Amino acid sequence: MRLGGQVIADTTDALRVLETSHPPVYYLPLDSFPAGVLVPVAGTSLCEFKGEAHYFDVVAGGVAVPRAGWTYPEPTPGFEALSTRVALYPEHMDSCEVSGEQVTFQEGDFYGGWITRQIVGPFKGGPGTAGW
Repeated sequence: MRLGGQVIADTTDALRVLETSHPPVYYLPLDSFPAGVLVPVAGTSLCEFKGEAHYFDVVAGGVAVPRAGWTYPEPTPGFEALSTRVALYPEHMDSCEVSGEQVTFQEGDFYGGWITRQIVGPFKGGPGTAGW
């Protein structure tokens, strides 16, 4: 994963999370990011499945992307593995890859799905998709 021309995370220890009508979201270990890349910010949101999300600005190479990452420090039962991980919106990064393949991002400003050649929609997020 790159931002501001710098590698900000490179791991083989990502968790792939699937939700209905969404491409996968990858949660990376918090400790796979160099110090200073993830800057905690105020404000939370609630996921009916995973619990209360907390946000990070993502900063590297002179670029700062507000609230581009999120984590669940105290996730609901069944999602405990997310407590030490962070997900990023791929659309706000310079690039994100899965097994060497550049991903595209899920449409919409709410979702953080990572789309590869093997992931086929339709997906929620684009115009007219909120009701299904």
